[in-house]
Amino acid sequence: MNVLLTILLAVQLLSALGMIGLILMQHGKGADAGAAFGGGAGSASLFGASGGANFLSRTTAVLAGVFLTCTLGLAYFGNLREAPTSGSVLEGSVLPADLPAAAQIPGQAKGDEPAPSVVDTQPVGTGAAQIPAK
Repeated sequence: MNVLLTILLAVQLLSALGMIGLILMQHGKGADAGAAFGGGAGSASLFGASGGANFLSRTTAVLAGVFLTCTLGLAYFGNLREAPTSGSVLEGSVLPADLPAAAQIPGQAKGDEPAPSVVDTQPVGTGAAQIPAK
């Protein structure tokens, strides 16, 4: 499945870059009016007077269709993955009380009693009990 998504993404990127290049190569409708009044430098192009506009616009349309198809394919196949289990991200976390004593305070000897911390002195509860006192 990952190979298919990678191929679709590569084709989508190539078609997007191709569309950008083709759109930048085309001239706008205002350029035709300039060519009619004697600015005909663009009319002697590689594809002839009007052949370039048809070729470039049709190729742009084909690339737009490929881009749309790849986008729909990526959206469809991207949603086929398994949904993550519902619940909190913190459910798999390790609380400091669950750690071994040597891992709690670095550099502490094994026989030493750890100094009480803010976490150890405050009552555990919900709501107002979690708000620190002044």
